Amino acid sequence: MVTTSGRRPEPGIQHFAFDATDSARLTETARGAAAIHNCAAPPYHHWARAWPPLADSVLAAAEATGAVLVLLGNLYGYGPVDGPLTEELPLAATGTKGRVRAAVWEQARKLHEQGRVRAVEVRASDFFGPGVTEGGHLAGRVLPPLLRGKPVSTLGDPDVPHSWTYLPDVARTLVEVAGEERAWGRPWHVPTEPALSVRAMVDRLAAQAGTGPVAVRRIPPAALGLASLFSPLIRELKEVRYQFDRPFTVDAHAYEAAFGGRATPLDEQVKETVDWWRERLAATG
Repeated sequence: MVTTSGRRPEPGIQHFAFDATDSARLTETARGAAAIHNCAAPPYHHWARAWPPLADSVLAAAEATGAVLVLLGNLYGYGPVDGPLTEELPLAATGTKGRVRAAVWEQARKLHEQGRVRAVEVRASDFFGPGVTEGGHLAGRVLPPLLRGKPVSTLGDPDVPHSWTYLPDVARTLVEVAGEERAWGRPWHVPTEPALSVRAMVDRLAAQAGTGPVAVRRIPPAALGLASLFSPLIRELKEVRYQFDRPFTVDAHAYEAAFGGRATPLDEQVKETVDWWRERLAATG
């Protein structure tokens, strides 16, 4: 695992601390690897500047080592669409973050078609599950207050259907496509359970936690506008607000048909997530 700051030792994982835009060092580190998984996530407000050199470096390492390049992508590249999201949709985003993510895949796809790399992209909706503390909509902003029986706040309409991708399903898909030659050269959606609204997911999580009904409050647009004056992250969320103001559903039938993968049952997702957060909060106070 390569991170800029490094990590504490973990069983079975070798950590490296350096900037992955250093293609020479990344290439040397990846020598002998079967696959390179690019799961990087620069801060939202740095995407336009940070993604191009990172993508160039990872592609260079994949080409030099022959490792399969597995990109962890998202659904921003499609932009707003009517109906379920499928891999056949054009990457027609008009916002900065959507265009950047689309460009990362298109660059990898072209090199794949030229025979210079072997690349595949795995796309997922909002992450949640054990280990997700930041970034995911059902993470640090929702689970801690929910476990205390307190109201939670949400972007957009809390009652529109939304797809939630379980993190262990993401990890399993990343591993599977790396070893499946017939998966390479195209994007795949991670198997995801049927869409549920924010309110419905909060109700399920609260029921599992035994905290009773928890109120779900929509953050007023005026409050978001005020917060955006001081927070680059909140300011950047404006581009993807459509994902929470209208139905946002993922169709993963292509992957399920090709490889037989299925999403973890929702009840198991909810239980494992609540149990993990309980242990985390008990340990951290």
